[in-house]
Amino acid sequence: MTQASIKRSRLAAPALVCTLALGGLSAMAPAQAAVNPYDGNWHFSVTPYLWMPNINGSIDRRIPQLRDSTGAVINDVRLGTEIGPNDYLSNLKFGAMLTGEARKGLWSVFTDIIYIDFGDDKSKVRDISLPDGRPITTTSRDVDAGLSTTVWTLAGAYTLAHNQTWNLDLLAGFRYVGVDTDLKWHITGARGFLDQGGRVSNTMEEWDGIVGVKGQIRFGDGRWFVPYYADIGAGSSNWTWQALVGLGYSFGWGDVSLSIRSLSYDFSDKDADLRMTGPALGVSFRW
Repeated sequence: MTQASIKRSRLAAPALVCTLALGGLSAMAPAQAAVNPYDGNWHFSVTPYLWMPNINGSIDRRIPQLRDSTGAVINDVRLGTEIGPNDYLSNLKFGAMLTGEARKGLWSVFTDIIYIDFGDDKSKVRDISLPDGRPITTTSRDVDAGLSTTVWTLAGAYTLAHNQTWNLDLLAGFRYVGVDTDLKWHITGARGFLDQGGRVSNTMEEWDGIVGVKGQIRFGDGRWFVPYYADIGAGSSNWTWQALVGLGYSFGWGDVSLSIRSLSYDFSDKDADLRMTGPALGVSFRW
């Protein structure tokens, strides 16, 4: 039986040059100062964005049916591997990121979805160990790790306070995360073991209730603003938090913003964690 854990490693996202102007969660703040979002009418916004996070994680597997040089099966041998930082863009197969909000008076509802799919990334093996923790020496350890992640947030919010320069919303809702991992390995020249390889896959899903705050602070002529967002939540066997702060500019049709965003998960029963932190660039279309 296999066990997956996402443990700390580093997958660094290099800077992207793009013309797609986008800003994660900036749509969660009210429209520009020239429009009154609290007038009792419906107001909507959609924000496609590009988030370029560093992904801190690793994939640990218990290798099934590993045999020594006599052919005997060695159970529960753990293979730890770190996802390498060098091929982030070349291994990105698909990504989609979108935020939407609907507001009427002091009440609003918003949703945010992230999907990132990495292909097989040539990974660095951190360790190979026996059940008692003793390492297995080896001269060649070839590992490919695949990772895809879906994160969906849905929440309602109520504006506790607002004026022309700032606002504060209280939010409550839920967040879903799904993590699919795929690991292929080949071990050559390990002392006392046959040359062999294999493949294991695993899916991990969690639902968490969340509470938090969001809003923005405007300055100057009201077109420049600082969006902010923070939440924390927990599920049956994990806890999670998310935070964002940025700088934006309002136009007649919407907003453009650049933010720093961090999303973290700690899966206590799986001895695993996952953290994504990096810049988000985006545009919000409002009507």
